[in-house]
Amino acid sequence: MDAVIIAMVCLTLYLSIGGPLPFCFGLALAIMHFLGDVSMKGMLMYGLQSIMSPVLLSIPLFVFAGGLMGESGIANKLLDFVNIFVGKIKGGLGVVSVITCAIIGAISGSSLTGVAAITPIMVPRMVEEGYPRGFATALVTFSSVLGLLIPPSISMITYGWVTETSILACFVATLGPGLLVATLFSIINIYYVKDLDLKLAEEKTSITEKMSVAKNSFLGAFPALMMPVIILGGIYGGITTATEASAVAVVYSIFVGFCIYKGLNKKNFFNCAYDGATTVGSIMLMIMICVSLGQTFVMIGLPQAIAEGILSISDNKIIILLFINIIFIIMGMLVSDMVSLLMVVPLLFPLTKAIGLDPIHFGAIVGVNLAMGVVTPPYASVLYLGIRLGKSTFEDTIKPLMILLLCGYLPVLILTTYVPALSLVLPRLLGLAD
Repeated sequence: MDAVIIAMVCLTLYLSIGGPLPFCFGLALAIMHFLGDVSMKGMLMYGLQSIMSPVLLSIPLFVFAGGLMGESGIANKLLDFVNIFVGKIKGGLGVVSVITCAIIGAISGSSLTGVAAITPIMVPRMVEEGYPRGFATALVTFSSVLGLLIPPSISMITYGWVTETSILACFVATLGPGLLVATLFSIINIYYVKDLDLKLAEEKTSITEKMSVAKNSFLGAFPALMMPVIILGGIYGGITTATEASAVAVVYSIFVGFCIYKGLNKKNFFNCAYDGATTVGSIMLMIMICVSLGQTFVMIGLPQAIAEGILSISDNKIIILLFINIIFIIMGMLVSDMVSLLMVVPLLFPLTKAIGLDPIHFGAIVGVNLAMGVVTPPYASVLYLGIRLGKSTFEDTIKPLMILLLCGYLPVLILTTYVPALSLVLPRLLGLAD
């Protein structure tokens, strides 16, 4: 266990100074090889064999499809469509942002796509209407992480692969918490702006004019709205697997981007392909080395030791779930969502089995924690990107950030943890859980 302690300390220190993620885990694996009598060659071969999985093929395809839809001009069409229903009420523009981010999440499965597509468009509109820039930036940025909760979610694909849990069930498990987060954000937004002097857009007086605008907005958004229907309908209907659905998403994105919205051209298409390839390349390398290190820990019995250690402190399920959440919250403040998932889930999964926690319920807890982690300082990669794109400052954003975090995410995390029905009712209705 001395080698494990040294490896974890070095891993933490290297992560804290911003070392490249594959190098961080590679360093820990090297320490286990030299000090812990573990075959690095054997572990790397195990990691390489593990990532050669059809399930993981869906990750690069969903990343590519999300990039294509982001470049195609989908965000403007969706914003115009959602604006018909809630844009004319006070605070409606903020609700438009939340709902649009949820739809973008259902298309891309990524929080970065949402924040990159919506923030440059929506924050200036909200500021022009009278929203404080810090609040507008915080709301759009926080709402973008609904991409980690609204299916299809790349995080849930990875979780299902790591734990050998039904990916379809994991998708559905985070849908309830995701919709609840969106609802709470919308309520917080309306309450926050009730005393602000907002400049609401003038409403059309002619019924014919209203109908014409609604028709044009719907027709413009229809191709984008059909994408999650096609993807999720194919998966839930048993027509396609998650991997096959991701391939369909790419083909559909190319068609919509080139032929309908016409936002794609040869240049940005190849830029999307390049960005997607580099992103996925780093993700896959990180997954391979993380899995190798995780298998090393499994071989020496670390997960079982952690489970026995926590159970020796308390066998109360409520207390243990609190410990699990605290671990994920701390990890979310220090590393990316994928790193947190790959490091923590294999170590804690035996503990969740020991206390009788349903793997699908645990997946929902993991999903909500990961979503909260990407906007929780000091790491908060999505938050910093949102601040930069929204042209705000951290000082102006921190107060609304804490309001959204404490009143929006934290209650949902508590409910997801201690009310299993929130994440299990839909899987059970669909016959995906007992």
